[in-house]
Amino acid sequence: MSLPPPPPPPTAPSSATPHRRIAERLVDGRSAVGQVTVSPDGRHIAFVVATTNLAKNTTTTLVWIDDAPVTAGPHDANPTWSPDGRHLAFTSRRGEKQGDSTLHVLPVGGVGVVRALCTMPDGLDDVAWSPDGRTIAFTSRTRDERYGAESAAWQSPRKVERLFSRLNGENWVFDRPMHVYAIAADGTGIPRNLTPGEFQHKGVSWLRGSAAIVTSAQRHDTWDRDRARDLYIVDIADHGEGAVDGANVRALTGHDGAYGEPSVSPDGTLVAFVGSSDTSVYPQNDRVGVLPIDGEPHAHTDIRWVSAGLDRTFLPTVGSRPPVWESDTLLLATVEDRGATHLYRLRADGSAAPEPLTDGPMSVTSFDAAGGAIATARTTVDQPAELYVGDERRTHVGDELAGGLLGWEHFAARTADGSDEIDAWIMRPADVDETKRYPVLLNVHGGPHTQDGEYFHDEFQMQAAAGFVVVLGNPRGSSGRHTGWGQAIQGPNHPTVPGPGWGTVDVDDVLSIIDTALDRYPFCDPARVGMLGGSYGGWMATWLAGHHGDRFRAFCSERAVNNATALELSSDISTAFNAIHGVNHLEDPDEYARMSPITAVRNIDTPILIIHSEEDWRCPIGQAEELWVALKLLGKDVDFYRFPGENHEMSRSGSPLHRVQRGEIILDWFSERLRDGTP
Repeated sequence: MSLPPPPPPPTAPSSATPHRRIAERLVDGRSAVGQVTVSPDGRHIAFVVATTNLAKNTTTTLVWIDDAPVTAGPHDANPTWSPDGRHLAFTSRRGEKQGDSTLHVLPVGGVGVVRALCTMPDGLDDVAWSPDGRTIAFTSRTRDERYGAESAAWQSPRKVERLFSRLNGENWVFDRPMHVYAIAADGTGIPRNLTPGEFQHKGVSWLRGSAAIVTSAQRHDTWDRDRARDLYIVDIADHGEGAVDGANVRALTGHDGAYGEPSVSPDGTLVAFVGSSDTSVYPQNDRVGVLPIDGEPHAHTDIRWVSAGLDRTFLPTVGSRPPVWESDTLLLATVEDRGATHLYRLRADGSAAPEPLTDGPMSVTSFDAAGGAIATARTTVDQPAELYVGDERRTHVGDELAGGLLGWEHFAARTADGSDEIDAWIMRPADVDETKRYPVLLNVHGGPHTQDGEYFHDEFQMQAAAGFVVVLGNPRGSSGRHTGWGQAIQGPNHPTVPGPGWGTVDVDDVLSIIDTALDRYPFCDPARVGMLGGSYGGWMATWLAGHHGDRFRAFCSERAVNNATALELSSDISTAFNAIHGVNHLEDPDEYARMSPITAVRNIDTPILIIHSEEDWRCPIGQAEELWVALKLLGKDVDFYRFPGENHEMSRSGSPLHRVQRGEIILDWFSERLRDGTP
């Protein structure tokens, strides 16, 4: 086994503007630990290290074992140990064709040849080695035959019959469904599609006898109109060319809940998963459930919810994965809790409350356990993710960047009625003189059912490095709290948990966060406050501009929801809004108009910056175009930047160059509008 070549020498210092240099420092060359997996005997850890390279405008991912890389990149991921610990499977994107992904197997701890098992034209994920070591299963998209055409000009037209036909960052998915495949681990044979047909599948976990796997899927006729998702057992035996689609698939659950992330116990008798048994309610805190693997499909009444003692979501915003079995009776899973994400141990019989294994201001972004060892990737606000075994830190891949990062202070604001506290944070600029006053940037996260908090985010560091006081928090509607907190902004016509809707108590909480910061910290200048956010945070920016614009000096509305009616008609997750608000726009057009910031566009008199990606299908760019055109017609102070080739995730996973340019644009905008002495 040969090691990869050494990394290229560092690039020459940038001659760019101060804001450009700030963005480059926080984006270029940043390394962090990703996926973590423990060898069966617990002696070795395989993990992924991601490093950005601005000169090449790419992010390189390498697979490491313990203290050194074992793959050459540039895009390697999904390390998976063989049952005997002698080999490691991983995926790679090394080919010239966009989308091509290859499954490899490399020998560990000895001389041998790295084998390429297969190449899939639409990626590889969910790699899982069978207990007997003979077979590797994975998921991959399966292309319709139209994709064999030389170019789109030769493709036949698409007849679109289903909602959710496209997915942000993926393009068309209805004619590229995610299927489960199996291939011989010794490199003989070709991948076999175990789940042909139109249905989407996610997750692979083997039964003990290596004859079948458990996956999750929406294999029912109304899959594009409801949130139901079931667990299925898939027989890997080859039933021949005349076999009926789905003949080797049987349901484990009864189409009465939303169940995913399956994980089979070591003895093969139980499957753990994450989900809920009420598909009519969103959002809600996803729980860890356990079911026996036997007989007929199980109803939701058969589920043992082993995490019921902790009212938090076990499907975190950052680093979600299936539960991990420590033994036949103990499970590990991650939990969002008031800005942090922690690792918990659960009993499979549900006999005790979940037990925290990590604590403090940090987030676990990946984890695994085997052979008595528990490994995690952990991040804090001033440290990109690093590898830990137990509580011992094992890597220092991000030390060069971390040396210049800033921490922050947690504070609590109050809800408008004074009944509860709102988690919030403040980051001071470096070397702040607390006798002086500094401009303030209020950040609001997307979702809304996600959370900000105890993890590294380059945006906040950029803002503080540019001299801004950074303020953020988790208003009602966010995750990381009890169920009622996330459901506090359901629509008034929701059939089970009606609420006041968007633009009510969530706005009250955001204003309470900034008011509390201004009152508590005298170095915050109340006359120089800007506000920014993306997705739902962009909605909040446009909403505040139209309803509370006099409270702020400038806004940045990014990848925003501006017209809720148009969004339900065009988003890749269109019917999800029905689940949130209880009705669709046809049933209650007045409510959708009420919560659309575009309806208050005439009231926007504060300068506003609009940023949007041209291939965003979560919040299509028409949302930005409507706002920009309206503001231009009204003669308002507005700037609009469009990023080509990027989607809804641009700020997190876009090209390094675009992320640097975005950072520079935002810093320049607010520096100009919030400079001391401006009207």
